[in-house]
Amino acid sequence: MLKSMKKTIILKALAALAATGLLYGCGGGSEDHLDEYTFPSSPGQNGNTGDNTGDNTGDNTGDNTGDNTGGGDEVNKVPCFIWIDAAANSKDFFTHREYIERDLKLAADAGFTHIVVDVRPTSGDILYKSTHCQEVEFLGAWASGGYTKFPWNKEFDYLQEFIDKGHELGLKVYAGFNTMVAGINNAYLGKMGVCFRDADLMQEVTRLNTETGIKTVEDAGGSEFFFNPASKVAKKYIISLLEDLAAYGKTGLDGIMLDRGRFLGYQSDFSPSTREEFEEYVGAKVIWPDQVLPAGWTHGVPSPVPKYYLKWNEFRAKTIHDFMTEAHDAIKAVDSNVGFGVYVGAWYGSYYDNGVNWASPAYNTRSYYPSWATAEYKDFGFADLCDVLLLGAYAGIGSVYGTSEWTMQGFCSLGKSKTLGAPKILAGGPDVGNWSTEGFTKSQEYEAVKNSVKACADACGGYFLFDMIHLKMEPKKWEYVKKGIELANQK
Repeated sequence: MLKSMKKTIILKALAALAATGLLYGCGGGSEDHLDEYTFPSSPGQNGNTGDNTGDNTGDNTGDNTGDNTGGGDEVNKVPCFIWIDAAANSKDFFTHREYIERDLKLAADAGFTHIVVDVRPTSGDILYKSTHCQEVEFLGAWASGGYTKFPWNKEFDYLQEFIDKGHELGLKVYAGFNTMVAGINNAYLGKMGVCFRDADLMQEVTRLNTETGIKTVEDAGGSEFFFNPASKVAKKYIISLLEDLAAYGKTGLDGIMLDRGRFLGYQSDFSPSTREEFEEYVGAKVIWPDQVLPAGWTHGVPSPVPKYYLKWNEFRAKTIHDFMTEAHDAIKAVDSNVGFGVYVGAWYGSYYDNGVNWASPAYNTRSYYPSWATAEYKDFGFADLCDVLLLGAYAGIGSVYGTSEWTMQGFCSLGKSKTLGAPKILAGGPDVGNWSTEGFTKSQEYEAVKNSVKACADACGGYFLFDMIHLKMEPKKWEYVKKGIELANQK
């Protein structure tokens, strides 16, 4: 029932977005963010559903007032981040270089202190200089004439332009990096990404546990091609890209923000190499996949619970934790002043589906989630690695306030209690375009944008908005987010 409801909501949302021009194409981070986000059903629109367990504990005394990683001293301001998706904004930034300065002025005037500019879209190719991967040839986005390809100018150092213009305006600049992506098979643009050019890397793409057996993403009919996070070959490749990106610290880059640093959902990864590693981890031969997860299982705790189910969740969290540790150390080895950031979905109570434990290792997950977490699960929380942790607090317009998951305020306050002051900056906030407007007036939507800032910032110390394109397509929202930031900064 839950799976069916989620699919129905997503399909309706995608159809509506396509009609209004808000659906992004290849490299459009919003498609993936939408796929992870289930709008709460009634009465959850008013913040009455979701997880509210074990989140008023711990010493939440972390200082979330500045990351000290360049771009000016803003310690007296609430840290406010705005994401800049590559594909969604390609119509402007690929064709009109001067629009970068124009739009960053809007962000600075609104009171944002940080930008996150996407430089590795979901195709897996890049928008910066590297010796290990080719730059994108084009990205796709909806324009007045329909879905359009916008070609990339390789003579243009996209990231450096954002660094230079951002710093002139007093903004700190983080580079957004889609981590485990290997390629994409887009309905409009076709197959794009390194996995389609490199047969060896294609072998490192995740295998899925489907209802009809373990299959490749392509055989399963998927469009997103993720690397297997347990693959040593894939991890080495991704680290090489991060090292080249960290070198921009020498020309002013303030930090790197990892997105999609996870497994491709609950059905991932069931590659032979992952099985070998897991069997070594538990010290036993495993009936695969039955003793781990039933075939085709996509969400939640199965019944009956397979023999190694809890250890499987632990193993996956360890896999992502170990990668995050390696990525952190590699970036800092290139330039210790480059901040290490991670974006995650704030729905911790179900985010384990993606193999991610973004809490502090001091947060005892099993005390609150014994149905899916072992006693050792907590050891693989990675919040302590982060200079910045961004929480996607993607609740609906009517769910700004609350104490539970699926409210913006609740997501952020629960996030603070789970991270226990570990990140230097913890910030959370909404996706202000991919939310349901049904039943709400335009005035109510604008008020939700404004109110979200203080609600989230007061709850966790910082604010995060996805994505700049939604403000550009509906400029009135700039006015309301500015009002919200001004309120959040009032002492």
